Amino acid sequence: MNRVCVVGVAGGTASGKTTIVKKIAEYFGNDLVVISHDSYYKAHDNMTYEERSQLNYDHPDAFETERMANDVRDLIKGHPVEVPVYDFTIHNRSEDTVRVEPKPVIILEGILILENKELRDLMDAKIYVDTDADERLMRRIKRDMVERARSIESIMDQYANTVKPMHEEFVEPSKKYADIIIPRGGGNATGIEMLMEYLKSLIALGRED
Repeated sequence: MNRVCVVGVAGGTASGKTTIVKKIAEYFGNDLVVISHDSYYKAHDNMTYEERSQLNYDHPDAFETERMANDVRDLIKGHPVEVPVYDFTIHNRSEDTVRVEPKPVIILEGILILENKELRDLMDAKIYVDTDADERLMRRIKRDMVERARSIESIMDQYANTVKPMHEEFVEPSKKYADIIIPRGGGNATGIEMLMEYLKSLIALGRED
C-alpha cells in the first residue's frame, strides 16, 4: 500500500491559500482530499447569535483541533471520517457532517494549522502562503460580504479586534515551521510551479516506500 502524503497549507486570512489548494487539486484530482481547519470551529449552541458574533475566531482555542488530528490519523489508516460543517452566517456549527473517504494525498488548510504541533507532526510538507497585510484585508472584506453575509463594519471591527492581533501572535510566528514559503499568494505562478514539482517528487518517493 502506498504511503499517504499529508500537506499543510497555512497563511494569514485571505492570503491565497484556497487558490494554491485548487492548483494542487487540479493536478491530483480524485487522488486528493482537502480538509479545512475552519470546519472544526467549536459549536456554541448555548450562546445567542450576538454572543457568538463576539467570540475570537482567530485564536487556537476556537478550534476543535484534536478532533481534526484524530480524523487525519483515521484517514491515514484508511478509515473514512465524518467532518463537521460550520455555518459562517450564524457563527455556529451545523448539525450536518460530510463523509470524507481516504485518499493518497490529504491537504490540510487553515490559518493556524502550522501553529499546532499535533497537526504539524502529521504533515509530510508544510507550506506557508505569505501575502501583504493590506491585500489580505481587501480580499477578506470582499469575501466576507459576498460569501458570509457580513457588513463591512462587522468585518473591520473583527479585523481590528481579533484578526490582526491573532495573526501577529500566532499565525505569522508559525511561518518558521514551513518547509516552503510562497510570497504573494496565488499570484506567484513561479512559486506555485516549484511547489507542484516538490509535491510530485515527495509523492513519488512515498509510492516507492
